[in-house]
Amino acid sequence: MIERYTRPAMGRIWSDEQRLRAMLRVEEELLKAIAPEKGIPAAELKAFKRLMEKSLLEASRRKESSAGHEVIGMLSAVAGELKSKAPKVDRYLHYGMTSSDALDTALALQLRAAADLLVAGWEEVARRMKSLARKHERTWMVGRTHGVHAEPITFGIKIAGWHAEALRCLKRLRAARETISYGKVSGAVGAFSQLPSSVEAEVLDALGLRPEPVSTQVVPRDRHAEYFHSLVLSACAIERVALEIRHLQKTEILELEEPFSEGQKGSSAMPHKRNPILCENLSGLARLIRSHQSAVVENCLLWHERDISHSSNERIIFPDAHIALDFMLHRLVHILDGLRVHPRRMKDNLESSQGLVFSQKVLLRLIDAGLGRLEAYDLVQRSAMKTWKGEGTLRATLGADPDVTKRLSAKDLDDCFALEPYAASAREILKRGGCLSS
Repeated sequence: MIERYTRPAMGRIWSDEQRLRAMLRVEEELLKAIAPEKGIPAAELKAFKRLMEKSLLEASRRKESSAGHEVIGMLSAVAGELKSKAPKVDRYLHYGMTSSDALDTALALQLRAAADLLVAGWEEVARRMKSLARKHERTWMVGRTHGVHAEPITFGIKIAGWHAEALRCLKRLRAARETISYGKVSGAVGAFSQLPSSVEAEVLDALGLRPEPVSTQVVPRDRHAEYFHSLVLSACAIERVALEIRHLQKTEILELEEPFSEGQKGSSAMPHKRNPILCENLSGLARLIRSHQSAVVENCLLWHERDISHSSNERIIFPDAHIALDFMLHRLVHILDGLRVHPRRMKDNLESSQGLVFSQKVLLRLIDAGLGRLEAYDLVQRSAMKTWKGEGTLRATLGADPDVTKRLSAKDLDDCFALEPYAASAREILKRGGCLSS
């Protein structure tokens, strides 16, 4: 991922240095597990531990360039440092392992660490959403379907929907973290031909991982596909918020505005512009993350006990997706913290459709008055079409229709156009969305 979107903590997890250190952690735990049987002195294990604190990245890269193999490059770099200081560690390093024992187990460590950062990011987002939903529980606005005015809602209800989805994202991420918390030290085809399963269990337990029940040369990639799907849905949830803000920031709507800082410029040509570029940025990054999903799914289909076709794209898609999503969460926190809400504009837009948003209330009141549904529908639609044409508010056109007024009194009609009955449902919806205590 380019530096522009890389935040330090997530960037470190996916750095080449950290990848190497994660692999060395796996090697270290193997050495500790076999030390009693192989007679590896504690002093040599300490020497290896000290070596892990140094950067072996450049040496490993040099060895890899000549060997054409990443793990052999790492092992050669370590051997060059240990041969005289820790001969038994040098001899038993990578004992009975295959490259993917180190690579896949290290990847699980990276994915867990990255997931922890994403969970923390979502928790920050959810806190902001919860606070905003409470603040705007009774901030009236129009609900739109197909982009057209439908019925009244509150801005708090809209945010409660975002918050409920954020909670689902958190639940999925936590579950996905468990799905991916599996490693392997089962050898070249997963058959424990050189090491017993008890060694694998000891190594993985020390790393906080569980043994893959039936591995091949690799941990099966359906785990990674399931995990990645949680990232994709997280990106979609963020973009849903961003897309809504973009729509509601249109000049003719202007109910919301993303933050626009002092001195910020919106256009090189038009000095008046205040564009929703932060939210547009989130939409673009969400597309990037979604685009990677097809590769992750394709990686489930490896030849026999394994081929290497997954490796090349995983070096790109896992760092890119995590770094992008981490950035998106951080940016969304900034947007929510500085979100400009225009309640008066929301109310004006709600009222601009001249009461049409209350048509269903009138429909149901006519049904309760004894009219059949189809006849009642036709009556309300007849008046609504006049309102669409600018012939008066829906209350006025209904009040001028004797087929309506002979069934509903003036008070009955007035009651249909009151906002207050919607307030109780707003509170209930905020509770259901986790924004208020039950």
